[in-house]
Amino acid sequence: MHTRKALRSTAAAPYTRSHTPPYTPLYTPDQKRRRDASVWTLIQGVLAPLQFAIFLVSVALVLRYLVTGEGAFAATVSIVVKTIALYTIMVTGSIWEKVVFDRWLFADAFFWEDVFSFLVLALHTLYLALLIGGLGTERGRMLLALAAYATYAVNATQFLLKLRAARLQDAAGAAGHRAATA
Repeated sequence: MHTRKALRSTAAAPYTRSHTPPYTPLYTPDQKRRRDASVWTLIQGVLAPLQFAIFLVSVALVLRYLVTGEGAFAATVSIVVKTIALYTIMVTGSIWEKVVFDRWLFADAFFWEDVFSFLVLALHTLYLALLIGGLGTERGRMLLALAAYATYAVNATQFLLKLRAARLQDAAGAAGHRAATA
C-alpha cells in the first residue's frame, strides 16, 4: 500500500528535470557519414547562398517597382529567376534528404522546414500562374511576390538555424571524442 507522500513523489517524478527525454541528435552517425560524403551536400551549399543572392537582388527590384512604378520587366524577370532557383533547390534538396535520411521529403530532422517550404513553393507558383495567365495587376503580382519572399525569409531562417544546430552537434561530438581519447 502506498502512502500519500509516496504517491505524490511518484506522480511528480515524470516532471522532474532528471526525467526529461534524452537529447535527440539531428543526425545519427550513419546519416552524418552519408551527409558528409554526399555531393548533394555541396550542391545545396552552393545553391542556398546563390538563391539568397538572387532573392536580395529581386527584392530590391520589386521594391523599386512598387515605389517608383519603374522597372516592372526587370522585377518580373528576377522573380521568375528566383522561382527557378527555388524549384532547383527543392528538387536537389529532396535528393539530398533521400541520400541522407532515406526519405524524399519530410524526414524527421527537417519536417517543419519542408512543410514551410511547400508554402513558399505555393506562393511562388501562384505568382507564376498569375503571370502566365495574365491575371491580376502588375502591382498585385509584385505584392504577392513580396509575400512569397517573406515566407522564403522565414524558411531560410529555419534552415540556417538547423545548419547552426548541426554545426554545434558536430562540434560537441568532436569535443566529446577528444575528451574520451585524452
